[in-house]
Amino acid sequence: MSEENKNVVGRWFKEFWGNPWNPRIINELATADIVVHYPMHEPKKGRAAVTQFMTEFREAFPDLNFWGVGDLVAEGDLVVGRWQGGGTHTGPAFSDFRLGSLPAASGRKMTFAGTTVLRVQDGRIAEELGQEDAITAMLQLGLIRLPESDGAASRPGGELPAGWNNMPGYPEGPR
Repeated sequence: MSEENKNVVGRWFKEFWGNPWNPRIINELATADIVVHYPMHEPKKGRAAVTQFMTEFREAFPDLNFWGVGDLVAEGDLVVGRWQGGGTHTGPAFSDFRLGSLPAASGRKMTFAGTTVLRVQDGRIAEELGQEDAITAMLQLGLIRLPESDGAASRPGGELPAGWNNMPGYPEGPR
């Protein structure tokens, strides 16, 4: 089962996140109620939401391309993969980043890496939970900036949203 699940995830990585993108892969390999979670974006639930997200992401970043790095690791219905990639914002405005929107064709390039855990159910992707180097991508896109001295990070035009500048649940507050 683990090898079969790794094959499903390998195809998903290549055809969903790779370039060129195969939009038909969503109906072929995703469950109807797929959930895709990444820190930079709001969670997407269902094939229609995932299709809309990726269509808009690729319109904004026409050269968007992510690829696997190293071997996939599988246990039961879970498959873990490391990846890297990015793209250049040469398309329309993009507003799906939690930290803000990009105006049309900003020309900014993002290159970053991450790790994703995918849950495979009956040969289809049911859930994709990723952790990416969001700070690097947001800095490259100009949505946040580093402090000039010891202090909190910020974004142009204001403070970061709750949860980006501190560690909720830790009584000592920001680090």
